[in-house]
Amino acid sequence: MSQADERYRPDRITRREALARGAGALLGGSVLGYLALAPEHLPFSRRDDTGRRSEPSERPLTLPDYSVSPDDSTIAVSIGRNGEIGTLLRKALDGMGGIRKFVQPGDVVLVKPNVAFDRSPNLGATTNPAIIRELIQLLLVDCRAAEVRVADNPIESPADCFAKSGIGKAAEEAGGRVFLPDGNAFRTLNTPGAKLIENWSFFHRPFRSVTKVIGVAAVKDHNLCSASMGIKNWYGLLGGKRNNFHQDIHEIIADLSMMIHPTLTLLDGTHVLMSNGPTGGDPSLVRKYEVIVAGTDQVAMDAWAYKHLLQRGDDYPEYLFKAEQRGSGRIDASGRIREVV
Repeated sequence: MSQADERYRPDRITRREALARGAGALLGGSVLGYLALAPEHLPFSRRDDTGRRSEPSERPLTLPDYSVSPDDSTIAVSIGRNGEIGTLLRKALDGMGGIRKFVQPGDVVLVKPNVAFDRSPNLGATTNPAIIRELIQLLLVDCRAAEVRVADNPIESPADCFAKSGIGKAAEEAGGRVFLPDGNAFRTLNTPGAKLIENWSFFHRPFRSVTKVIGVAAVKDHNLCSASMGIKNWYGLLGGKRNNFHQDIHEIIADLSMMIHPTLTLLDGTHVLMSNGPTGGDPSLVRKYEVIVAGTDQVAMDAWAYKHLLQRGDDYPEYLFKAEQRGSGRIDASGRIREVV
């Protein structure tokens, strides 16, 4: 035998070792087969019938509680009457203890007006842009807020709605920053206890780093839910196929009362669309008042505006009772209202 032959001595395996290796190969093949063929819902399955397994999963976000308790916590609704827009706004806010009770230097404030439609301000379908201008100036000058953002997800073209309503121009001239929605501006928001939007697409981009939130809602008639006011205004932050909610409009508005806990809510009572809402279209349908309402109880505020601005009496919309049942506020504001005339 040559030297090379002596160096090469093939190992011999026993029958037991051969059986063990065969069993190991069989087990490995079975595992690989399970991973590849088992239905997607079973543990460790690598099957991908939908082609979406490799997509990154998104954890639903939650919003913080933006509310602030004023010094006089017994006052939930403040009504500013008589005067120009700036005067009305200051009166309403002073009744709540002043804007600086709610917004401090360095705050990043999001202002949510109603910009839903491509309509001029005199038609009452959108928030009065003069209120937005005055509010932003108060926030930047009096409160020394670090930034004021203005955002909405209109039903019609966002750019056209912000332009035609005058809100885009008013916000920018006052020093605010307008956020328009696009396909990448939304994330799934988790609202615990909500019946229709527990996990739903939400206009999140303008909320990044925000510390205070103020809703500024038009008060107007609505053909589906009787009235669109403070709570309904948050509908403009939803994404997805939100028109599906029209079949259960009172439930979705009650959900909105749980979705966000704002720092303040303002109701625009300067030009109220009395009928043919929410879009309007005829200035003769608009009733002008010298009223702005500020408050921390959206349920009580909406009830007051329904009765006194829309002049509908005590036959409140169903969603106000649902919101009250969910702990979002109280319809009866007796002893909690202050008027500044």
